[in-house]
Amino acid sequence: MADKRDYYEVLGVDKNADDAAIKKAYRALAKKYHPDTNPGDKEAEAKFKEASEAYAVLSDKEKRQKYDQFGHAAFDGGAGGGGFEFNFDDMGDIFGDLFGGMFGGGRSRNPNAPQKGANIRTSIRVTFEEAAFGCEKELELTLKDECTSCHGSGTKPGTNPVTCSKCGGKGQIVYTQQSLFGMVRNVQTCPDCKGNGKVVKDKCPDCYGTGYKSSRKKIQVTVPAGIDNGQSIRIRGKGEPGINGGERGDLLVEVAVSRHPLFERQDYTVYSDSPITFAQAALGGDIKIKTIDGEVLFNIKPGTQTNTKVRLRNKGIPTLRNKQVRGDHIVTLVVQVPERMNAEQKEALRAFDDAMGGSLNVGKEEEKPKEEKEKKKKGIFDKIKDSFEGQNS
Repeated sequence: MADKRDYYEVLGVDKNADDAAIKKAYRALAKKYHPDTNPGDKEAEAKFKEASEAYAVLSDKEKRQKYDQFGHAAFDGGAGGGGFEFNFDDMGDIFGDLFGGMFGGGRSRNPNAPQKGANIRTSIRVTFEEAAFGCEKELELTLKDECTSCHGSGTKPGTNPVTCSKCGGKGQIVYTQQSLFGMVRNVQTCPDCKGNGKVVKDKCPDCYGTGYKSSRKKIQVTVPAGIDNGQSIRIRGKGEPGINGGERGDLLVEVAVSRHPLFERQDYTVYSDSPITFAQAALGGDIKIKTIDGEVLFNIKPGTQTNTKVRLRNKGIPTLRNKQVRGDHIVTLVVQVPERMNAEQKEALRAFDDAMGGSLNVGKEEEKPKEEKEKKKKGIFDKIKDSFEGQNS
């Protein structure tokens, strides 16, 4: 991926270019470098394919968004983007939209040419921590392999497929009919040979003419650190077998990340709540905060209010591009109000409220001598600290 040029640079457009500008830029390059106008020119062909690949990504809203975020890594499986494999044959619809019938847009593809096999999609479930730090998983799937008896031809050993009589081996049927606009030419896949151009008369007894045999196989999946819920891992060459000697397709493994009871994630940032006692909030000091790396000490200031947010830098999720670079952990400190208190704790709380000029003791006791009040106020903070810390220990 490192050898690829930036797609915006390839098309010669700004990163903020709209769809119309991207389409216009590609149209100009496609006309200039199309193989039909540069026969035998390998350099022009390479530039044409490069421009077509860039347009295939930037003209697609979802692919462009992934490319803007992750660059080329979005389509090699490393960023969990689900992968993108440019196929020159897939540009037919784009050519038809941009150029109509020019450049031989109606040319049929050789049905006997090697074709890459279809991709297979499956999914795995991982824990929050496994997604954060990466892991190894094992999948067991039913995969097709070329039949060893007929070597994928589907024919009985000693026989060969015969040319389809309906399409003459072209794999397509051309229909011409009269319409209000004149003669209309329609091209359809041959129903007899399904576009292969050949028909199996004597089927292989081992694979029943399919050319493939299925078996259960175990596949090792490397889950990269930092992958997020819904992203996919591409394992090349583990999909359906190719046609006519083409390469196998790929296996696309979508990752489902289980919810965590304490942590939530947004991109590479982790969010959580951390309870603190009233005494800790009032007096400050060191508290223990749970992170994906374990507990860490954090010093809070005296008078910390509930819902105060603190940032633990580099305690979040490792990034896909570099697991040494990590996001942050945002912690919301929540002051816990005790639901049950004993008599001593209640007395200490009333004494504290009285010392702070509160009204918890209104109607609870008669006026007391000044000396008793002073004695009561003395050590109030020590009492309330001891009683609440005793409750939460």
